[in-house]
Amino acid sequence: MVQVDIELSKCTGCAHCRDVCPVNVFELKPRDQFPDLTDDATVGAKFQFRGEKSVAVNGPECIVCEACLFECEGECIIITDDEGHVHNSTYK
Repeated sequence: MVQVDIELSKCTGCAHCRDVCPVNVFELKPRDQFPDLTDDATVGAKFQFRGEKSVAVNGPECIVCEACLFECEGECIIITDDEGHVHNSTYK
């Protein structure tokens, strides 16, 4: 089974993952649902953090097309495929 993880401290809430995903893996949740979360300062130096964070609500539905990996500003998405290979975000 495919596993999709989000490093929430790096997620800017840009919604690119949600917008490009053909199988609706991602959903944005209000930032205040994660009160103990500290945003990554390195990501914050490059991008604006918005009021939401992305959550992989349908991770097992992922088809590993990698569209989200290229669009993720915070480079916070990690996909582990059926064979155990790890795919990391690399913002284009």
